[in-house]
Amino acid sequence: MSDNKTPGIWSMTKSFSRDLAKWVKEGAPNVSPEDYTERLSDCNACEHLIRDKMRCGKCGCLIEHKAKWKTTKCPINVWKPQTINNDQVQEGDNTDTSDKA
Repeated sequence: MSDNKTPGIWSMTKSFSRDLAKWVKEGAPNVSPEDYTERLSDCNACEHLIRDKMRCGKCGCLIEHKAKWKTTKCPINVWKPQTINNDQVQEGDNTDTSDKA
């Protein structure tokens, strides 16, 4: 069970900044609604989730945001990989290729 302690502010800032820069560089791609739901479910079942803050106890990120970004990974590799390569979609990854925000 999580001890409700997030990483330090410097560590969280570096992690968030790195993830945000990668997301923006790749064109701000989001996962499909199905993958988002699956990611949230994975986080909900994780011992590192800090429920009262809905933050990851490993990286400190707010789950509701980080789980949407196709370019982010779970710090303990629970989420399935997403394909981001010149709009090439890997078969079966539930990628949302629509223009919806």
